[in-house]
Amino acid sequence: MKRAGLLLAALLLSACGGASDPMAQAPQGPGPDPDPREAPPPATEAVEFEASDGARLHAQLTYHGELKARPLIVQFSPYGDIGRDLPDFGAGYNHVYVNVRGTGSSTGTWSAIGARDQQDVAEFVAWACHQPWSNGHIGLYGFSASAIAVYNSMHLKLECVDAAALMAGTADLYRDLLYPGGMFNLVPGAVVAFGAGLPLIAAGFIDFFTSGQLPIDAIFSGTGFLGTILQVMTHASEDEFWVDRTQRPGPNRFPVLADTGFYDVESRGPFESYQLLRRQGVQVHLRVFGAHDGTPEGTPGPRPEYQRWFDRYLLGQNNGIDREPRVQLLVGHGSYEAQIGGAVTRVDATDWPVPGTRWQTFWLDPARGHGAYSSNDGGLSPVAPQQQATQPYLALTSLPTATDPNTTGTVAAGGAITLFKAFPILTQLTLMEPLSLTYTTPEFSEDVDVVGPAALTVHVATALPEADLHAVITDVWPDGSAHAVGVGRLRSSYPDIVEERSVRDSRGEIVQPYNDFSSKSYALPGQLREYHVEFWPIGNRFAAGHKLRLYLVGAATYTLPAPNLNFVSIGGDTPSRLQLPVLPGSDACRAMGTTC
Repeated sequence: MKRAGLLLAALLLSACGGASDPMAQAPQGPGPDPDPREAPPPATEAVEFEASDGARLHAQLTYHGELKARPLIVQFSPYGDIGRDLPDFGAGYNHVYVNVRGTGSSTGTWSAIGARDQQDVAEFVAWACHQPWSNGHIGLYGFSASAIAVYNSMHLKLECVDAAALMAGTADLYRDLLYPGGMFNLVPGAVVAFGAGLPLIAAGFIDFFTSGQLPIDAIFSGTGFLGTILQVMTHASEDEFWVDRTQRPGPNRFPVLADTGFYDVESRGPFESYQLLRRQGVQVHLRVFGAHDGTPEGTPGPRPEYQRWFDRYLLGQNNGIDREPRVQLLVGHGSYEAQIGGAVTRVDATDWPVPGTRWQTFWLDPARGHGAYSSNDGGLSPVAPQQQATQPYLALTSLPTATDPNTTGTVAAGGAITLFKAFPILTQLTLMEPLSLTYTTPEFSEDVDVVGPAALTVHVATALPEADLHAVITDVWPDGSAHAVGVGRLRSSYPDIVEERSVRDSRGEIVQPYNDFSSKSYALPGQLREYHVEFWPIGNRFAAGHKLRLYLVGAATYTLPAPNLNFVSIGGDTPSRLQLPVLPGSDACRAMGTTC
């Protein structure tokens, strides 16, 4: 049952502490037993904590051998018993898995990691710090929703926390997961409903049939849970409801190890969190070793890094992880399938985006003849076309397994990879070309490493007041197959950007727009407007002999699409263009036989 629940979650989901010197107060002991298999088998005890408002949080305490004071590894999860995925970090630690309020056996109402949930995190660690089974040093572990719980709580004082190791998660729940580009994403909403809500309600009715007692707590928690889901769906713009669910600066300075994957459903969040923490002076490291999207074959994944991180900052082991490259990336070669199969290149850097990255501009060009079966078969050129052209496409909806690589990577890692290997057409954009506009580069003469956030500036008029702009960057292989490696999304009713939070390069070009989702501005039918579409970070090596192709297509059915007839204007006075992040040593223009 647990395995089925975790698979469902994977398929659908795709959410001043220590000393100023984090090692100053770390215990200098011999560390944990090196292999949990050689330690006494784990034992568990139920723990209950009463929050300041009277809600009771249920937790499971796991330990090896005698229960005594040790460093704690704590996880806060909304998925009850089916999501109990806290790893065993060894006999040197006590592990605490907490059911957040309104989930599992905890009372109260879960608020989608809102203010009350965040207060629970702060209150629980302050209480746990002083229990007889704690030595006063706490590490926070989180994956997905349990990582979001930590990120969202970091503006509060988290007492006794000396380190955190977090996989996936969001810095901004609205734009990093539930409303990317202002478009409601059904997938994480479904995993919350199935992964957290249904087990909660079902457990209450199981208790009713076994004990004959009316499940009052489950009824109240379930009702409140459904109210939270309704709030998520009705707050379609980024208002105060969502501001309360973002990561904000705070007093904590404990070291953080963040991990994600380039094809993860929450890929954007850890990159943004890393940059926020860096600006605060936090000792933060970033790994892109895989998360919901799985780990490439032949690589160990992030778990050994988490072990070393906790051993360093909770046990005082001088294992050197703090001196290793701050940013470590596994860059895929050509597709998710190739990447998860082990076709990756390791890139180490001192920061993110990788220092020395150049954003090269490629203009959408009406010149035909690039091998696509789209209605326009246009090009991507380093030279702006002088003649203006208008190109229409019918933006209905699109095959999600082909046009949303981040959610599809998560679905694949949840078990669908076998299906995708058997039917590769499901993850290629061939079927979508007749309903798309495409823009393709010439064949590259050398490898090109594209790593970082990308941006599309595009001029569009629509037949109806609201449309979806769904753009996909693909790697076109020599056999003609096109594989999604990046996606950009924007609902046309959000045409503005927040200038002070948008990133421009040295030329003044917007290379990472920060769209303004605070309120909607509908276009008149046929009104031409300029839009800035953000692509989540891309990590792909375009091999020599491959091409890059940009698709404009209907939104993936993972979201709630807004179908429309869109008219894209390119060239002349409407210079629609793609900003492509290219690593030092790579040059997409040179690979095309030209200069930028």
